[in-house]
Amino acid sequence: MHTHTHASTMGPIQEAHAAAVRRSGEERCLHKSSLAVVDLGVSSTLILQLKQRPVIRITCKMIPALGNTSVRMRDPQRVEETLRCMQKAGLNTLQVISDFDMTLTRFARNGKRCPTSHNILEISKMISSECKEKLKDLLDKYYPIEIDSSKTIEEKLPLMVEWWTRAHALIMQQKIRKDQLTLAVQESDAMLREGYQEFFDCLNQHSVPLLIFSAGLGDVLEEVVRQAGVFHPNVKVISNFMDFDETGVMTSFKGELIHIYNKREGALLNTGHFEELRSRPNVLLLGDSLGDLTMADGVQEVEKVLKIGFLNDKVDERLPSYLNSYDIVLLKDETMEVPNAILDFLVAD
Repeated sequence: MHTHTHASTMGPIQEAHAAAVRRSGEERCLHKSSLAVVDLGVSSTLILQLKQRPVIRITCKMIPALGNTSVRMRDPQRVEETLRCMQKAGLNTLQVISDFDMTLTRFARNGKRCPTSHNILEISKMISSECKEKLKDLLDKYYPIEIDSSKTIEEKLPLMVEWWTRAHALIMQQKIRKDQLTLAVQESDAMLREGYQEFFDCLNQHSVPLLIFSAGLGDVLEEVVRQAGVFHPNVKVISNFMDFDETGVMTSFKGELIHIYNKREGALLNTGHFEELRSRPNVLLLGDSLGDLTMADGVQEVEKVLKIGFLNDKVDERLPSYLNSYDIVLLKDETMEVPNAILDFLVAD
């Protein structure tokens, strides 16, 4: 477990390492700012005005990880101002709202896709081969639509509802047993992003609420977090949860369907949760799709929101829309390094 220590309590080796990290971050930032260009991917660049040059250097000096090659920021000055306001306000004003699949979990490892919470169930022994085939057909049909940057959210919406509804109808036919979910997760290749333990433990240690807001399968994702040893008391999950009969067999899904583009409605339905957190108007939001941007819409009397987007797939064509929507965009970054570095900054005196 990573512990947050002040420089004065560091040993000489730790101090040397910290200094090296700071230097390397500053060098990266100085290099970028001297060119006055931030590379935005293969096909596009953002020319920074001269007055913005020092901003990137300052931002990276504050948080060296923001100089990583995977990091893109449309407005570094806004990022810096938001972070300074959040740090000044203190951790007792902060809450974290995060998507789960492909945000807290890895998108891929060694070139192979990692399973989502739906996938964990779909590839398990609980699902018949016929059902697996039908679910794969749905994925092949609808996933390209989900990530198609040429379609608007309004165009995608009915198709996403159709996908989730049809997939859930198939799952309900399988008579899934609650006691089999543990084994399904154990046998899967599901994994949280590198650095997850530091992320979860830091939030718990400082009593910062973490809301996991997912269009996936709540029972499955909770089991993933539990088996990783980080289902701390500060974690709450809003997701699609299964209903089981008295014998432990699934009969239906509880409540309203949560899909990728109705998280705003889901947030507004959970007013009780956000009412409890009225004294925490600052939000760190983590997502991997444009639909995740509305997860904080239920936050009451919101002051500052810093949005971090993981861009995992079709980077070049989707980058412009992500840069317009997220404050920080992480390109094919399978770690929690940047969110952890931001938390380190926020917990520092």
